[in-house]
Amino acid sequence: MAEQKVRWGILATGGMAARFTADLVDLPDAEVVAVASRTEASAKAFAERFGIPRAYGDWESLARDEDVDVVYVATPHAAHRAAAGLCLEAGRSVLCEKPFTLNAREAGELVALARERGVFLMEAMWMYCNPLVRRLKALVDDGAIGVVRSLQADFGLAGPFPPVHRLRDPAQGGGALLDLGVYPVSFAQLLLGEPADVAARAVLSPEGVDLQTGALLSYDSGALASVHCSIVGGTPNSASITGSLGRIDAPDGFFFPERFVLHRDGRDPEEFTADPADGPRASLGHEAREVMRALRARESESPLVPLEGTLAVMRTLDAIRDRVGVRYPGEQPGEQSDELLGEVAAEREVTPA
Repeated sequence: MAEQKVRWGILATGGMAARFTADLVDLPDAEVVAVASRTEASAKAFAERFGIPRAYGDWESLARDEDVDVVYVATPHAAHRAAAGLCLEAGRSVLCEKPFTLNAREAGELVALARERGVFLMEAMWMYCNPLVRRLKALVDDGAIGVVRSLQADFGLAGPFPPVHRLRDPAQGGGALLDLGVYPVSFAQLLLGEPADVAARAVLSPEGVDLQTGALLSYDSGALASVHCSIVGGTPNSASITGSLGRIDAPDGFFFPERFVLHRDGRDPEEFTADPADGPRASLGHEAREVMRALRARESESPLVPLEGTLAVMRTLDAIRDRVGVRYPGEQPGEQSDELLGEVAAEREVTPA
């Protein structure tokens, strides 16, 4: 018997929403039933493009739509707290784009709200749901390269982006770190967990956002992770994990890799490649499938993208921003990472930087 379709609502009509919806409509067990934008014209145009039956010119109507099982939030991240919170308040399950929110405080509020309402919430960290990334993690977890000693990951775009672009706008959470750096930080979180200490440097724009940022994450295990992001220079977008017995290299597009190579002492390199049966390399369908699997299993969160991991990533991003001096409008002194990392350190009985 065919499974009942999961009914999706799409909140926002920009490029990310279009990309996700295009992959979603190809899934036989998914149905897109509604879309919302701040303007009715934009919602209607999006609905006509994808054959969606209902279009709303406000977010509230989508949140109240009882025919929607889960809402995909694809607004700019400065609006994630408001958009996702509105849906959670109405009892809608939510898949929220990355970065999850502007800061850890907002992320904590969404997680607390989802748990209070007993509804599903997940960050749209598609990398965690990618089959080849999952294979890489399994190898690391199984000790294929021994004890992890170091990790390097980068994500950079050449730009240039003009000052009016959202990536340069503090009011929209601009800068390299939240848009791009979330990937290398999340990759480190996936394999090493939350760091015990953070050091960072950045080049800031005249508007006060980071044009490029480098961070060194230190772990209680003795491992180090070096992460870099940029909106002023294209980088290889590669990653490498070195352990006591070998190394794994993801040479291009580590967050949706075509391949990675396992190097082990005394053995020939072993290459792992994406399975064509899993669909297009850049498909967002894997995260959609995970959401629908979790909803059918009546889970409140995904084991592939756990909420505690999302909160840890946001604390790390806050710590990096604190070190480099990036603060967004409305944020208060002390709201960022020193206080949060202090709490984490106290739990681990280590001293924060």
